[in-house]
Amino acid sequence: MNVLVTGAAGFVGFHLTRRLLEAGHTVTGIDNLNSYYTVSLKNARLVELGVDVNKIDYGQPINSTVYQQFEFIKLNLEDRERLPRIFECGQFDVVVNLAAQAGMRHSIEEPFSYIDSNIVGFTNILECCRHNQVKHLVYASSSSVYGSNTKVPFAETDRTDNPVNLYAATKRANELMASCYSALYNIPSTGLRFFTVYGPWGRADMAPMLFAKAIANGEPISVFNGGDVFRDFTYIDDIVDSLMLVIVKQPEPQPDGRRHQVYNVGCSSPVRLSDFIALLEDALGRKAEKQMLPMQPGDLYQTFADSSAFERDFGYRPQTPIAEGIKKFAEWFKWYNSQPTV
Repeated sequence: MNVLVTGAAGFVGFHLTRRLLEAGHTVTGIDNLNSYYTVSLKNARLVELGVDVNKIDYGQPINSTVYQQFEFIKLNLEDRERLPRIFECGQFDVVVNLAAQAGMRHSIEEPFSYIDSNIVGFTNILECCRHNQVKHLVYASSSSVYGSNTKVPFAETDRTDNPVNLYAATKRANELMASCYSALYNIPSTGLRFFTVYGPWGRADMAPMLFAKAIANGEPISVFNGGDVFRDFTYIDDIVDSLMLVIVKQPEPQPDGRRHQVYNVGCSSPVRLSDFIALLEDALGRKAEKQMLPMQPGDLYQTFADSSAFERDFGYRPQTPIAEGIKKFAEWFKWYNSQPTV
C-alpha cells in the first residue's frame, strides 16, 4: 500500500510512519518542521526513520537510509503549488493527515497559524484527494471538539457546537469539511478524535514532557486548577493500533450516500492530573516542585472517551494502563536525554 503521512515528524506521525514501514508499506512523509516546539525533537524522530536532517531542503524529497520505501519532504500544507505535485507523483492509496497547528492555549496567542495550517492546509489536502483518486482519507480530529460539554463520557453523538478555543473549532471544521467532500466527491474519509496522547517521543509542549523535563532539572511545574483536572490519557501504541485498523477499512455509506465516519479513540479511564504527576514522580525517582495555578482560559476540566463505537466497528479498544504507559515514557525520557542533540 502506498501511503502519504502528513506531520510525519510529529509525535503520532512518526510512530505511525515507522509502523507502516515495518509492515512493508511504501510511505511518503511530509512535515513543515515548524518551531512551535523543539525542532531538535522532530529532527531526532526523522533520524530514527533514516533521514539525514542536514540534507533537508524545502520541497525536495530525501530518501531514507534505513527504510528503502520511505521518502521525506519538508513542506507546508498551505503550499498550493508543491502539494498537488506530490500527490500527482505519489499516486497514494491512502492519505493520513496528522499535520496541524496544535495546542489549545497557543491558539489564543497565534490564531492565524491555526487557520493557515488547519483550515487552508486541510482544504488543500481535500482538493488533492479529490483530484487524485485517493481511496481513503484518514485524519486526526481531537477530543477538544466536545468543548464545554459536562455530560460524560463523550460520545460521537454529543453536541460539538460549543468549542472553547480556536484549535477545537478548526478540528470540528475539519470534520464538517471532510463530510462535505465525501458527499460531493465520494471521498471515503474517517476522522479520529484522539484523547490526550502520551508516550515515548511525545510532544515537547504537552504535560508529560514538560513535567518530566522540569522534574529532572529540579524546576517547578505548573499545575493548573490545583491538579484537579481529568484527562483520558491514551498511550501512543494504542493510537497507532487504531490507525492501522482504520487505514485498511473504508467507512460504509450512510443513508445519504456519503462515506464519512468519526470515532473517539481514548482509553476511557480519566486520570486526575495530580495522580498522573505522582505516577511520573515514581517513574522518574524524583519529587516535583509544584506551582499551583488557576484554570487557564480555553482549557477543559475533563476529557472522557466513550470508545464503544470504535470497539464495535473495529473490535479494538485502547487499554494500556496508565502506570505501564508512564513507566515506558519515563524509560524513554531518560534514554533520550542521555543522547547528543540532533
